[in-house]
Order: sequence, then structure tokens, then C-alpha cells
Amino acid sequence: MKRTRTSKAWMQEHVSDEFVKRAQREGFRARAAYKLMEIDDKDHLIKPGMVVVDLGSAPGSWSQVAMQRLQGKGQVFALDILEMQPVPGVEFLQGDFREDSVLAQLENKLEGRQVDLVISDMAPNISGINVTDQARVAHLAELALEFARDWLKPGGNLLVKVFAGSGFDDNLKAMREIFEQVVTRKPKASRDRSSEIFLLGLKKR
Repeated sequence: MKRTRTSKAWMQEHVSDEFVKRAQREGFRARAAYKLMEIDDKDHLIKPGMVVVDLGSAPGSWSQVAMQRLQGKGQVFALDILEMQPVPGVEFLQGDFREDSVLAQLENKLEGRQVDLVISDMAPNISGINVTDQARVAHLAELALEFARDWLKPGGNLLVKVFAGSGFDDNLKAMREIFEQVVTRKPKASRDRSSEIFLLGLKKR
């Protein structure tokens, strides 16, 4: 299959990307690790002793960062529809978070423990149709918020990816009903042309 100009341009951008090179040097599975690092450096979300749930975890870079910053004290539960190679110390569940049966499996793994932090970098397969993609991301963010509402400790935090555009205001409004403060974050490792933005809900009511 012949490569399109677009795919060639993407590959060229990818291999020359400073965050891709840094991830390869420092042993992280994806450049996305630096999105979480930058946000955590600013907001101090991950602390030793916490229970963290990583939604949409594959290939595992956010779980790697979470484990590193827990410093061997705490737990990370990760879930993704895609396979993820094991990350030492992380309990991984493969399945579709949109399915009730998969959500029940994740809840069973928690064994009644409340969660300190939910992080979600979930994204659907991108169709290239903005309205459709925005709606799908908004739906995943809504599901992450529902999970956080049910499982976060009072005072717990949620970091979730959304896309600017359709559904954003609804996600923001829903989070404001549950958290004392909601802020937006656009880390440097997010590509400029990407419409992704992260909503951070601080201190669950």
C-alpha cells in the first residue's frame, strides 16, 4: 500500500519530535508521558500512598509516570481496550470501558477501595470528522466522570482528555457540579495542531 503524503508528513514529524526522542532516551513508551509529567509538576496530583486509576492506559506511558511518582508506595489500576505490555506494579485489565461488564471487572479489582486520582487519556479511533470525533471523546470523558463520581474519595482529583469544540461545555459543566474547582491544561507535549485539552477536576465534593 502506497503511503500518502499525509502519512509521510506525520512520520517525519514523529521521528523528529523532541518528546518522541526524549521518551526513547528515558524509557517511556510514548511521548504522552510528558503531558502527565508537566501537569503533575504544576498541580502535584500524584503522591506516594495513593490509589490511581488510569483509563485508556495503552501503551502504558501514563502508568509508567504514575508508578514512578508513587515511589513504590501506592497502587495503579489500568484499563484499555487495547493490549498493554506489563508495567511493573500496575494491575492491568483489557476491555472496553464503555461496557458495563468491563466496568464491573475494574470495580471488583478495587475491592471497595476508594480512589485518590483518576487519569484518563482515552480517545476513540479518530475518523477525521471533527463533529463525530468531538462527540465520541466527550462521551468517553462523561464515562470517566461517572466513574470518578462513584469511586473517588472526597477531595480526590480527575484529569481527563477532551477535545475543544462540541461537547466541551457540557463536560465542563458536569465536572463543576462534582469538583470544587475545574481548570484546563494544555501541556507542551500536546501538539499545537491537536484540539485535545485536559480538564482537571480538583477536590471532589
